[in-house]
Amino acid sequence: MVNQLIAPYGGTLVNLIDPAKSDALKQEALSLPSLDLDWRQQCELEMLIAGAYSPLTGFMTRAQCARVEADRQLDDGTFWPLPVTLASRQKAAAELKPGDRVALRDGEGFMLAVLTVSDVWDDNGIWQQGGAVEGVTLPTHPDFVSLRATPAELRALFARRGWRRVVAWQARQPMHRAQFEFCLKSAIENEANLLLHPQAGGDITDAPAYFGLVRSFIAIRERFPAASTQLSLLPAPPRAASAPALLLRAIVARNYGCSLLIAGGEHQPDGDCRRGEDLIQPEGDLPVTELADAIGVNLIAYPRMVYVEDRAEHLPASEAPAGSRLLTLSGDEFRRRMQAGLKIPDWYSFPEVLSELHRQSPPRERQGFTVFYTGLSGSGKSTLARALAARLMEMGGRSVTLLDGDIVRRHLSSELGFSKAHRDINVRRIGFVASEITKNRGIAICAPIAPYRQTRRDVRAMIEAVGGFVEIHVATPIETCESRDRKGLYAKARAGLIPEFTGVSDPYEVPEKPELAIDTTSLGIDEAVQQILLKLEHEGYLR
Repeated sequence: MVNQLIAPYGGTLVNLIDPAKSDALKQEALSLPSLDLDWRQQCELEMLIAGAYSPLTGFMTRAQCARVEADRQLDDGTFWPLPVTLASRQKAAAELKPGDRVALRDGEGFMLAVLTVSDVWDDNGIWQQGGAVEGVTLPTHPDFVSLRATPAELRALFARRGWRRVVAWQARQPMHRAQFEFCLKSAIENEANLLLHPQAGGDITDAPAYFGLVRSFIAIRERFPAASTQLSLLPAPPRAASAPALLLRAIVARNYGCSLLIAGGEHQPDGDCRRGEDLIQPEGDLPVTELADAIGVNLIAYPRMVYVEDRAEHLPASEAPAGSRLLTLSGDEFRRRMQAGLKIPDWYSFPEVLSELHRQSPPRERQGFTVFYTGLSGSGKSTLARALAARLMEMGGRSVTLLDGDIVRRHLSSELGFSKAHRDINVRRIGFVASEITKNRGIAICAPIAPYRQTRRDVRAMIEAVGGFVEIHVATPIETCESRDRKGLYAKARAGLIPEFTGVSDPYEVPEKPELAIDTTSLGIDEAVQQILLKLEHEGYLR
């Protein structure tokens, strides 16, 4: 039995913040060029500064990256699986040169560290910088402050509690019954304590599921033995599942004081369960298990788990008794049931976990959504939008916001003209406001012309990340639109008095796959709105 906590990787836990130098660095930074870091870059910087990437003391140079990619080694021969660099598209990054010092700041301008540049290179339009880092402060997190601990803080906590052997569960997905039972069993069988270490590195404004993930771990923590379980958030940026990424996670686990790491158990986007047996198989020149042993961390492979109904427990499929009734639920089916508001079997998850996930991702009829009309001027977009808004408000239950093109132009985009660039800005503003309404469970009804496909695609992606998006092409022919032209805009455009007029002197790019297309030439408003309501019901947004 191990009688002391495992040492950090490389022997010494790195801490790149020297309080004695902080004031001088802050003063120096006033005269230095700056790079503003996005959330992913801030995650990498936090892992570096706090020592989670020990023994690294800075971002890697081009030569160091090449050595890691070719030989999996640092300069001193220490094994290292993946490059760690500072990548930026900012113009300021392209202007840096070796020897420069640059202040690294968060999105609000707070100075986090100073980078002494050793190398700068262009990697397909992305500027990579390598060099030593001097930390000033860790990135601030307004959320779940009590659940955040650096490697040094967790190690001190383990020491105070007398923990000497710790198994880590790092996950980006909620924990259900199979994972719960496997983690508990792994800790018991290895005479180890358990660190629940969900990977919470991300942008809280762009990843609403993040809060549901953390709250689900807070809920399930109560089911573990309090004396032998610790919950803490890991600020690691997301990486695709791979052997090198797993080995980097093993290094991180060791730096946090863990000598065992459960590998696998994550539901992937395709609905399959990525098993530990897959992850620990040799990949290319990487004998994963041997390298993990060299790192000093024992990998515990998460197997294919099944629910054995006769025994009322989850077991590895290879250990299931012959003739027993075995139950499984794929990730795709779980998500389908959650989205449809259908029952999740009791054997699959815990009610308190499902409650948190339902709060974060409710069934479609309780989600926010955007109805996005697009079409030529005079096609009937505004009339349909107002009529739909009225019908939805009659039904009640959710707030409804109308973002008509003229209204937005007057209150949100009054300084913009009608050039292609300005039209894009206007539509993207509408998309952003609609995404905020949608994220907060409201209904946004938008009626811009939105003539360009790529802009509409970008708006769809923005909104679908937080809720529903229904695109309606008001496909009224231009002849009909022109005959309805009360303001005489088409006539002025054909006379050359209005430049860049959609449908006349500027193109309208027809939507590729709208959820619904409506021609209002011979279709009454009530009939058209009824078609839209039926579509919303069919898609599950209304009941």
